Amino acid sequence: MKTLSTLAAAMCGLTLSSCSTVGFYRQAAAGQWEMLHKARPVAQVMADPTTKPLLKQKLTTVDHILDFAEHTLRLPAQDQYRRYANLGRKHAVWVVFAAPEFSIQPKTWRYPLVGSLSYRGFFQEKRAETEALQLRAQGYDVHVSGVAAYSTLGFFRDPLLNTFIGRDDADLAELIFHELTHQRLYLRGDTDFNEAFATAVGQEGARRWLRAQGRQRELAQYEKELRVEREFVKLILQTREALKASYAHTAEAPAEQRRAEKERVLADLRRRATALDQRYGGSLKIERWFQKPVNNARLSTVSSYYELLPGFEALLRQRGGDLEAFFADIDAMRGMEKKARRQRLLQAASTP
Repeated sequence: MKTLSTLAAAMCGLTLSSCSTVGFYRQAAAGQWEMLHKARPVAQVMADPTTKPLLKQKLTTVDHILDFAEHTLRLPAQDQYRRYANLGRKHAVWVVFAAPEFSIQPKTWRYPLVGSLSYRGFFQEKRAETEALQLRAQGYDVHVSGVAAYSTLGFFRDPLLNTFIGRDDADLAELIFHELTHQRLYLRGDTDFNEAFATAVGQEGARRWLRAQGRQRELAQYEKELRVEREFVKLILQTREALKASYAHTAEAPAEQRRAEKERVLADLRRRATALDQRYGGSLKIERWFQKPVNNARLSTVSSYYELLPGFEALLRQRGGDLEAFFADIDAMRGMEKKARRQRLLQAASTP
């Protein structure tokens, strides 16, 4: 087990937050140490007579998922997710996102090793809310979200957590493939690229795993859920573009006028999203989604995962579904400038 000081130094280079304060060093180190300290080998958990049958079932399923990840998807699954930790809470970390009141561009923070990221993470919700309050006082739109899992990019052996082990099998497979993809390829300071790439591999991996398991009914349901999700995401991306145009058009207008126009655009999103939800019998649970404030910061969290996703999917299709050839293409983008990578993916998505 690594010491707290070593953990603190390590966490500076991962995805959790800035290393600018001693307070953050301590909470990051303590949070990661807690996770590693509570983790027990899966074999030990399985042999424990107090382990609930459902958990044992999920741990067995994860074993199949990891085998598929390593031998079929060629993801770095060896030694990962071989331990299980019950953190005694609903989320692994709480992540804070921020954006200027009249801009769709998220605020970023610079960190050692990973570059600029558009979020900060905390192992305690109270600390995240304190950070959020400080950012709001500076005039930012802010969104705080609980996160079920994150990748330490191979620095540690990531454990399975109670925060996500209970997901249905398709979503569980997608999450594990997503996080393992970060270990296969992670580009410094390019959140949108990293998250969309991992989302593409996670979703395609889940499809292939379900198909290999002969679980056709679950595959059909998973595909339907993705289609509905994409329609909702499309509305969000369109809303961001509408906001971008609004902010440019009203740049010289009084703040009150700009806020009124912003609220009009966001109200239109809610109207269109509610109509979409009704078409699908309420499966999107739109009212629940809108219980939290919708603002520039929150919309940017969706954009990070989905705006470049069609480009990655198009490149995979161009390779006839050959994952190794696809990975080689993506790996070749390491040497490109961030803007050039983005343009490459947007162009791929628009090519018939």
